[in-house]
Amino acid sequence: MAGPVQPVLAGVVTALVGFASSFTVVLAGLRAAGASDAQAASGLLALCVASGLAAAWLGWRYRIPMSAAWSTPGAALLVATGPPPGGWRVAVGAFLVSGVLIVAAGLFPPLGRAVAAIPKPVAGAMLAGVLLPLCTAPVRALVELPVVAGPVVVAWLLLHRFARRWAVPGALVVAVAAIALTAPPAGLTGAALIPSVTLTAPAWNASALVGVALPLFLVTMAAQNVPGMAVLVGYGYRPPFGAALRTTGLASLLAAPAGGHAVNLAAITAALAAGPDAHPDPERRWIASVTAGAGLAVLGLGAGVATTLVAVAPPILIEAVAGLALLGALATALASAVTDPATREAAVVTFVVTASGVTLIGVGGAFWGLVAGCLMLLLFHRRPAAPSAEATPAEPGPSGYSSDGRSATPTARRTRPSATEPIRSAGT
Repeated sequence: MAGPVQPVLAGVVTALVGFASSFTVVLAGLRAAGASDAQAASGLLALCVASGLAAAWLGWRYRIPMSAAWSTPGAALLVATGPPPGGWRVAVGAFLVSGVLIVAAGLFPPLGRAVAAIPKPVAGAMLAGVLLPLCTAPVRALVELPVVAGPVVVAWLLLHRFARRWAVPGALVVAVAAIALTAPPAGLTGAALIPSVTLTAPAWNASALVGVALPLFLVTMAAQNVPGMAVLVGYGYRPPFGAALRTTGLASLLAAPAGGHAVNLAAITAALAAGPDAHPDPERRWIASVTAGAGLAVLGLGAGVATTLVAVAPPILIEAVAGLALLGALATALASAVTDPATREAAVVTFVVTASGVTLIGVGGAFWGLVAGCLMLLLFHRRPAAPSAEATPAEPGPSGYSSDGRSATPTARRTRPSATEPIRSAGT
């Protein structure tokens, strides 16, 4: 019989894997948005604490292993978008607006249904276009820094084959060793290894609201919150989606002034706390999510060290580690984009426009990719064949709402789904 230590250990592993596998993506995103090293360290600390508190509260309140994390696809979006017009203050203002939208989705179910109604191929293609620039970084690093990047990629390959969950943390350890051996000692002189909260007064402009805040909200919902719910449903839980959105949205609002871009439900790492490895008894697995939340908050104290290592490392090496962390998410997004032949061309247009990195009237490629894909669907829409007399019920969307906007079907509400049902997730 499993003892009380098992879910605690599972929570510790969840926190370690979640932090180590994607903090480089977060720091790359915050710095790309205009943050200084001190502001990026503050943002990482704020995200760790806010995510940890959200996970601990949701797990304790609902007795469900609802893990929380930062938005890894959202951070990749910041890398792809670059600094908004107006700089870091405007980026912080966009973070706040994105948090408000997440809270609104939790308060008003029609908004959540509207996000879920975005065609999956278009949403997947937009996410794939956002992730592509970072996912090509390992290849570029092998060409530019073969001696340093080679061992990192080899470590990732070996661990991905024999211990997949530790592949990215293992590659990170090798990268840290490479940085320690090659970085000049003067680079660490005067570095602030203990992070401090650096508050930024927000500012707003229209281009950042459309080009940063709205895409950040959409990718966080489509690539993190919705798959995170699907993971929990796949393990037999009935999580309160509205309460989860309100909690993570409020956590995002609290983290934004300190530099945090978005807090959401965990997707991939959610399975570490919600699966049978956490505890044979599903009623005891919530302890793992609470422990993971506490562990992530503590790991936030290492934000200063993490930022210092990133600052002294070759930028392409950090991007390479981030790209390795996002390869699985890219594969899932591409598969979602091209599965349906009827929408494949629209998905490809979305992907190409998003990945191009174009900026038009101050708005980045992610928004224009979404617009282009939806226009393609409208222009080349084919009227579906008339349904047979024996109509089938509407399939539930990933958020628990049916595809026609009605409330969840019995299939989406059942407590114990079949173990053979697929679970698709992306992000942390």
